[in-house]
Amino acid sequence: MIKNFLFPLRTPKGQATTEVVLLFPLFVIFILFIIKIFGLLVLSQKMEIAGYYAARRFQLQSHVTDYYANTWDKRFLKKDIQRKVESYLGFDNPDMRKFLSLNQLKLEINTSGTWTKVVMTAYTRPPRIRFLCEYNKDQVCEQDAKCLKGYAFLCETGGQVEVIKYVGHNERPSPYQRPEGR
Repeated sequence: MIKNFLFPLRTPKGQATTEVVLLFPLFVIFILFIIKIFGLLVLSQKMEIAGYYAARRFQLQSHVTDYYANTWDKRFLKKDIQRKVESYLGFDNPDMRKFLSLNQLKLEINTSGTWTKVVMTAYTRPPRIRFLCEYNKDQVCEQDAKCLKGYAFLCETGGQVEVIKYVGHNERPSPYQRPEGR
């Protein structure tokens, strides 16, 4: 009884510390993967919202005449849309940029006879999880195509998320006028 009073932490029941110590690195690896996957999901959702914003804004503020379409739309409107989209995605915030592994954003706006095609592509940096990228990819993957693609994303090139939106021409409806003319 005195022995248990002096050493209450030493009981015959308990978890083996070797199991905890050996499993802890695996838990850390799973947590890092879950965080990176969650970051990609957040980026894809933010890209969908930003793509809708960019397409709708270009639809409402672009011009039909060639003079304004080749000057104001390309010089100011496209750059302003890209700047706002970059700000929304987190290019201005260093923590968000690191969490989403953002590298660069490319915005292309192609106008045709009927539709305007807005293509946004966000390029991401590779997460470079140090203990996974120390090994040779040929030894790890053994020429498996999906494994090589995953290794390239994690350690070498990163990836890209692309969103394509189509909008019609700027056809603003006439403002509503009451029949009495007020």
